[in-house]
Amino acid sequence: MSNQVESSSLTYEVPRPQLGILLCLLSMLVFAGQDGITKVLVRDLPVTQLVMVRYWVFLAFAIGYCACQGGVRQAWQSEHPLLQVIRALIGVADIALFALGLRYLGLAEMHALYAVFPLMTLALAGAFLKEFIGLRRWLAAAVGFTGTLVILRPGSGVFELSALIPLLAALGFALFGVLTRRISRDDSFATNMLYMGLVGAITFTLIGLPGWVAPSSTEWVLLGVVSITGVLAQLLLIQAFRYATASTLQPFNYSLLVFATFIGLFVFDELPDVWTMVGACMIIAAGTYAVRVKASG
Repeated sequence: MSNQVESSSLTYEVPRPQLGILLCLLSMLVFAGQDGITKVLVRDLPVTQLVMVRYWVFLAFAIGYCACQGGVRQAWQSEHPLLQVIRALIGVADIALFALGLRYLGLAEMHALYAVFPLMTLALAGAFLKEFIGLRRWLAAAVGFTGTLVILRPGSGVFELSALIPLLAALGFALFGVLTRRISRDDSFATNMLYMGLVGAITFTLIGLPGWVAPSSTEWVLLGVVSITGVLAQLLLIQAFRYATASTLQPFNYSLLVFATFIGLFVFDELPDVWTMVGACMIIAAGTYAVRVKASG
């Protein structure tokens, strides 16, 4: 999963929050299904190969989008080319980490820990973008951090190092979000998409091609589905942001955890324990509150 959409770069239509919420829920359902397919694929295929194929498809989509928005050459002109490359590298690393985590963790556990990324973004935005956070948001971040500890339970004998993978992925996505905010002040959505697709495709082709494992016919179909649905989910989310604000949609982004939990239960027979659900509820509540509250202290 990687719902890497720069809402600040989008043009808003006439506000229709109900439609925006519906589109957001559909995108989260598609993302959850995509993660389920990824969990199947990473059992036998290298993560680098999976990410490589996904970015070939994403690059084709990005080039097509840029061609419709003034041309690829125009989209390539960036005010921050180095930051664009760094941001893209962080973004693709985040996707690779998430896919790797699905090899070792259940869908619900993976998403429960990954859900802490809005709170990480909050802290990083305060540190690097000098955004005013306010006491209430810091308290929300503390609650979310406590929820993470509830899930991890360090020192209890059930903690596994693999549980750090979604936290590293969440940190990567938070860094990606902060860089996106900074870059989007000057660069267009098309520019962000083009750099993301090109850097990701080149990087993981160099890494993934030498270790290529021939997929079976079924795996080819699943690779195609996971790549196309990745673009579809992004398009749905982009449209959602056109009709509703980020603060309106943020609570519904957490529906991804619900969808992932049901897929994990009915497809992979994964039942999250009580502590995971308690911690996830704390993280979701804290993240929703942090987005909604005004940073007034």
